[in-house]
Amino acid sequence: MKRWIAKMARMESSKNAGTRPLVTICAIVICLCTATFLMIAGCQNVPMTGRSQLVITSETKENEMGLTAYQEVLKTEKVTQNEKWAEVVRRVGDRIAKVANRPDFKWEFNVIESDTQNAFCLPGGKVAVYTGILPVCESEAGLAVVMSHEVAHAIARHGGERMTYQTAQNLGKSAVGYVMQNQEEQKQKIVLTAYGAASDYGVILPYSRKHELEADEIGIMLMAKAGFDPSAAPGFWERFASAKKGEAPMEFMSTHPSDAHRASALRELLPKAMAEYEAAPEKLGLGAEIPK
Repeated sequence: MKRWIAKMARMESSKNAGTRPLVTICAIVICLCTATFLMIAGCQNVPMTGRSQLVITSETKENEMGLTAYQEVLKTEKVTQNEKWAEVVRRVGDRIAKVANRPDFKWEFNVIESDTQNAFCLPGGKVAVYTGILPVCESEAGLAVVMSHEVAHAIARHGGERMTYQTAQNLGKSAVGYVMQNQEEQKQKIVLTAYGAASDYGVILPYSRKHELEADEIGIMLMAKAGFDPSAAPGFWERFASAKKGEAPMEFMSTHPSDAHRASALRELLPKAMAEYEAAPEKLGLGAEIPK
């Protein structure tokens, strides 16, 4: 495609300036056709929420990438030797995995020694919890809030969806760059910067925040199905907000919703989540305290 566009550009340059819009139109049409094809080829629905999403990578490929990334993390980070921490993470993780309805995932749970207050679940069920977040969890239910949220990202294929939108953003940037190629360098920079800001703040970041809220929604249902009291979820995010060091960025500039926003959204979901909890075969409440 690039060679075809370049050929068209050379042909165009030999003509008078009045015909130059033809190449611009061709480039835009190609980009729009490509984007349309991707949307048709990659539409599907998110489990549990039913939201329509666009993912162009195969799930097999995502899982392969997840395994590779996970192995790299375990090589470079220090896996804990504290068996009490490792055991509670495995125990809570196993319960969540059983209700996640992904028997094809090769689940694995590890605890990484770090002050980082974070956790992740890569495609294919590769989970890591950083020790820095354990004090904020306080109980098994608090840990379930964190782990079910991360598992939700994986089963909802948010990583693949973000890669798809990043591809679309890069495609749009290429089209804008092509349209502006005959303009002054300073004007090109201004337009490309404006495009980058508009696509980031108008599309990429809002979608990232939507993913976080969707993972919260799926996660609170997963923890309830697994037998953990979902009323622990809003409280966790309030504690997490208090435990943060430094000021958080304004929400519209962030990849994540504010913690207050998340706590509020989770409270609205509690009646539905409590119904799932009441139907769970075993109710653990808050579970045991996280070992020191």
